[in-house]
Amino acid sequence: MSGKSRLFQCVPNFSEGQRPEVIEKIACSIQEAGADLRDYSADADHNRCVMTILGDEDTIYRAVMASSQVAVREINLQTHQGVHPRTGAIDVVPVVPLCGATIDDAITLADRIAQGLAGELNLPVFLYEKSAKEGREMALPMWRRGRYKAFSPDYGPSEISAKSGIVIVGAREPLIAYNINLKTQDVKIAKAIARMIREERDTNSNLEGVRSLGLYLPTAKKAQVSMNLTRPEKTPLPYLFDFIKALALHAEVEVEESEIIGVLPPYALAGESPERILWHTYKPTQILSSEEFGNNA
Repeated sequence: MSGKSRLFQCVPNFSEGQRPEVIEKIACSIQEAGADLRDYSADADHNRCVMTILGDEDTIYRAVMASSQVAVREINLQTHQGVHPRTGAIDVVPVVPLCGATIDDAITLADRIAQGLAGELNLPVFLYEKSAKEGREMALPMWRRGRYKAFSPDYGPSEISAKSGIVIVGAREPLIAYNINLKTQDVKIAKAIARMIREERDTNSNLEGVRSLGLYLPTAKKAQVSMNLTRPEKTPLPYLFDFIKALALHAEVEVEESEIIGVLPPYALAGESPERILWHTYKPTQILSSEEFGNNA
């Protein structure tokens, strides 16, 4: 990597997790654009797929536009069903600065993507996180609760298509999407654990920035604690795993496994092995190298 190179991570989330042929089309479009598709995963119950792309500005832009064209053509929110909250066929497009890039660089790239989605695909685009304009909502959960209805789009038409919905785009710092599946179908237990995390995150520094939901996965027939770690440097995954395991055992339920959606910063496991958190689907490519992560490590 040359001194002038800027590496970014982009993690577009698409509202499709049940049709393998559509997921494959989205993945192929990213690879054909020349991007490093570092990881992708899909879940039928969430009805969602998450693509983790690495590349420079131009490569990321091409990959997002190509995959979004497939999504707009193939996904129809009017017939979509899934347990994960969503607002669009291309639901959210976060841009994260890695080696050689700054958050300002990521804001510039996110803005370029937002304008492209609005201009080329005629989609209403709302900016979030570091890209949010003054006086506008920053947090993704608020947009998903319908907050966007109080604002005009940052880019694109004001009329929202029932088929494709809106797109939320923005620059943000690294985030970990982490799920823990429980050996129970009782979603009340997962919801109680998620609520405990939310209640303690303001006073427990190891839980700072952890967003949590309790979900039931009807296909898998299990309950899940689904989390986003927005301050991953504050929350070692082994600590969070142990915290949830203890709460589950208190409810006489065992933890079945951990799921990581996308990739991890190099420090996330705190020197422990993937098996330490029962991460059975681990792939070495899911942990960024210190060189890729850059000064953020």
